[in-house]
Amino acid sequence: MNIEVIKSIIIEGQELLEELSPVKRAFSFEEMARYVLVGVRQAGKSFLLYLRALQLIAAGHKLQEMLFINFDDERLLGFKAQELDQILQAYSALFPYKPIIFLDEIQNIEGWEHFARRLANNKYMIYVTGSNAKMLSREIATTLGGRFIEQRVFPYSFCEYLEANGLTIQGKDLYGKQKGVAERLLAQYFQWGGFPELIMYVNKRNWLNSLYEKIILADIIQRNGIRNEESLRLTVRRLAENIKTPTSYNRLANIVKATGYSTTAASVAEYIRICKEACLLFEVENYASKFVERTTVKKHYFVDNGLLNIFLSDSETSLLENLCALTLYRASFKEWGEKVYYYNKEWEIDFYLPESKKAIQVSYSIHDEMTKERELGAIKAFHSKYGLKEAEIVTYSEEGVIESDGLTIRIIPLLKWLFENEKH
Repeated sequence: MNIEVIKSIIIEGQELLEELSPVKRAFSFEEMARYVLVGVRQAGKSFLLYLRALQLIAAGHKLQEMLFINFDDERLLGFKAQELDQILQAYSALFPYKPIIFLDEIQNIEGWEHFARRLANNKYMIYVTGSNAKMLSREIATTLGGRFIEQRVFPYSFCEYLEANGLTIQGKDLYGKQKGVAERLLAQYFQWGGFPELIMYVNKRNWLNSLYEKIILADIIQRNGIRNEESLRLTVRRLAENIKTPTSYNRLANIVKATGYSTTAASVAEYIRICKEACLLFEVENYASKFVERTTVKKHYFVDNGLLNIFLSDSETSLLENLCALTLYRASFKEWGEKVYYYNKEWEIDFYLPESKKAIQVSYSIHDEMTKERELGAIKAFHSKYGLKEAEIVTYSEEGVIESDGLTIRIIPLLKWLFENEKH
């Protein structure tokens, strides 16, 4: 690798920092900690690095101390782990300082973790991002030796989306003068998701399609050497179309084969594994299942409603359940969060939080009496067996309270539910 190219990239990174005014997010860095930030492409990891660099500059560090390298830069194609020292060599030829190092999308460099650990051992401040959850694997964590804080990064939560659009809501405003604006923004977020950059685009579907292609081609197919591309794409599409349904690998393989493409349950399991590694999908297990079934029959959700929506035509109920699943999954990474399950045996419960003993049903509307009785019946039956402390039915806009056998069942509109679950 040409050292002069690396010098140019370092200078360009500093110039970019001078021009940026990144939107603040609900994320705080510990003062002396090193970080590995992992999340789907375009979730905002790079801007968190920019934000951290600007915070350090505001605290008294020099702009020239910032060493920012984005490994998605085409000038770094083919860069190898054994060449990473050239970054420090190029920086030392430019500046006399000990740099604060930002390595963006470093999952492209096999073996990066050894370099990162050596830097940490030498007391460098270092921040790393990547779009592959394998970066949080046990093997890599062992190599890093506890010297980094590992952090998941998601697209905007709803409250972040509101703030990015200039609206900050206090609890009392949910039913006040700001409600109309919040409802309009909720309709956008519900349909198109929370990727930060998407806010500035009018044709949101085209942008999301382009992002999905980048994830599929760069982070899944090329990275993993997938040869049966059509079977993989069909697997993802069928997962999107069956977002509310527990799906086994065998069933999914049969669905794909019914379209005329060859695949196996083992191949489907592998496709889902690498889609999870690319942070495109996440899974929810059945609380009622035995251990073996928990690992093979799951619900699969998308990490953003916009990515799911590009596959759907009749989307209201699927998008509502996906958004609730995503909100609960995101919360599970917080200190106060807990693992979320679904329950499917005698009855169907969309989400169950066993630590809180809380059941959550999701229905776009329960105006229809049969729908209402189905959702309530499942909660009541589940309560009689397991003893719930809390129960909710999340709808898009309906609200109410039902008392049954000592249990208060809240019917709660999505706007209020998101606000409560994100502001915990």
